[in-house]
Amino acid sequence: MNLLILLCVLCVTFTGLCEGGGVLVDDLLNAPVGGKVLFTTKLTPQEPPVTFNTVFWKSETLNIITSIPNVNNTTPQYKDRITLFMSTGSLELRNLALNDSGKYEVNIITSDGVTQTGNTRLMIYEPVSNVMITTSSTDLVEFISSVHMSCSSSGSSLSFLWLNGSSEVTASDRVQLTGGDSNLTIFNVTRYDQGLFRCRVVNPVSNDTSDPVFLSVSFGPENTRLNLSPSQHYYEDGSNVSLTCSAVSRPPAHFQWIGLSVSGPELPLLNMNMNQTGNYSCQAFNNKTNRSQTSQPAFISVLKRISGASVKSTTNQAVEGNSVNLTCEAAGSVFSRQWKKDGSDLILTNNMTLHSEKSVLSFQPLNKTNSGKYSCRITNPINSIEAEYNMVVNYGPGSVQIKGPSEINVKDTLTLTCSAESTPSATYTWSLNTTDIFSHSAEFTKPVTEFSDGGSYNCTATNNVTGRSLTAVHALSVTVKQPPSCNSGCIAGITIACCLIVGLCAGGLYFVSRRRKQRKHLSHGDTRTGSTGGGSQNSLASSRNQDVTYTDISFLRKKDGGTVQLELEKNSEYAEVKVNNRLPAASSTDAHVEQMNEATPQSGANSSQTEAQDPMT
Repeated sequence: MNLLILLCVLCVTFTGLCEGGGVLVDDLLNAPVGGKVLFTTKLTPQEPPVTFNTVFWKSETLNIITSIPNVNNTTPQYKDRITLFMSTGSLELRNLALNDSGKYEVNIITSDGVTQTGNTRLMIYEPVSNVMITTSSTDLVEFISSVHMSCSSSGSSLSFLWLNGSSEVTASDRVQLTGGDSNLTIFNVTRYDQGLFRCRVVNPVSNDTSDPVFLSVSFGPENTRLNLSPSQHYYEDGSNVSLTCSAVSRPPAHFQWIGLSVSGPELPLLNMNMNQTGNYSCQAFNNKTNRSQTSQPAFISVLKRISGASVKSTTNQAVEGNSVNLTCEAAGSVFSRQWKKDGSDLILTNNMTLHSEKSVLSFQPLNKTNSGKYSCRITNPINSIEAEYNMVVNYGPGSVQIKGPSEINVKDTLTLTCSAESTPSATYTWSLNTTDIFSHSAEFTKPVTEFSDGGSYNCTATNNVTGRSLTAVHALSVTVKQPPSCNSGCIAGITIACCLIVGLCAGGLYFVSRRRKQRKHLSHGDTRTGSTGGGSQNSLASSRNQDVTYTDISFLRKKDGGTVQLELEKNSEYAEVKVNNRLPAASSTDAHVEQMNEATPQSGANSSQTEAQDPMT
């Protein structure tokens, strides 16, 4: 009977395998040695509980349990190691051993005759334990050392993972993983390889990590630097400065100051003086790498503040034509000198040179245009100061000249003025011919009393600084004052007046002669004709109106601007004298005739008129 049941179950089992039903949840189960595993079906408990006709579990080599209503048949090797859950057909297996690994199958026949099958694989692993690292060295030198580390562990089916800190270590050209990644080799370590190394071991059922191993990688020194505080190129005498040396190094470098018996990263320089000017540098040393490096030198210049600046001359009296040096001096550290003249940058002329680092300004020879205010600014990086010197170039005398009259009258006052170009101002002495005159003024004044006051006046200008003299000569003649002389206008006036007088005299003589002739003529006519006075007047007037002609005679202009003219009309026996174009009233011919008629007795109406003849005609 039991054999029949077993055959039926086996038949159903093989049938289920052929059908490929999967009533189990997991295709693969992993479990550690000594642990337990639950083979879980996909069936869920029912209310009321479902009754299975048959539940059959087996491994690759043994039947584990066969359960039919009210009967459980368990193989002895699994006794007390399994539990079958009848509500779902699931099976728990305990106290696992490595030989429990393999394939497991289940066949379930429900009460209604439905068969469900499933299979899974169980893998039993020994748990990971005792993970540890062994290393060839932990104290390494960069670029020189290499390190080999091995990871060991208990357990089965182990996988190895290396960690540096929290980062996974992977293979590269310097990193090698061998022995299933259980061995780690790093060639020519760098500073970045330093850290805590761990080995993590994993299998499907457990994992474990080793204790850390610290790899120390020494390197350096490098980037050795020297820092100054305060940082500047120049320091005033008495200042304090701190020098600090630093380097990139592992372990920290040791420092030594070059040329000084001082070690350590800091070098304080207190109350510095000029003797401490120079280059400073430090050397860093790594006693692990046995390497050293020296910093770039730092130049410290200690300077004294400039003071007591002055400009001095080689002479107290600068004379044109001589040579003079102006020297710019000062106490302290002198870096540069800048010369100026009268507030502007000095422009060197042909007679000027600068030498001795511009401390000496030479004039050779001096010129009067070199006079002026010279300044010298002395400078260093700490401070600057300026000194001045006012140079006066003494020159002359030159261009000596005398101003005054060259001719003077007796009893006039003589004033002569002497001038000269000179610095300082010249002094003056006077002499007449060869006789000194007691006068030291630029202006010489004296009354002229005699002819001997004339002659050569000499003015000598003297510069008491240059020691030079120069004389000017002025010729003076003395004369007697003459009465006022007649100039050309005066002469012309006199000539005109003389001509006028002569003309008037000639005109007067002419008129007198003419009147006498008329009287004689009238006298003869009255006797001859026996005419009355009235007839005589008419005849005379008629004769006068018909026979008298005039001639104009023009003379020169008078001195007072008027003119004298003698006018003689054509065929006239009379001359008409005009003064300033007017006829003299006393010279009128009609007046003379009337006077003659009044003096002559009246003749009869039938008297005849005798025409007077001009004896000149």
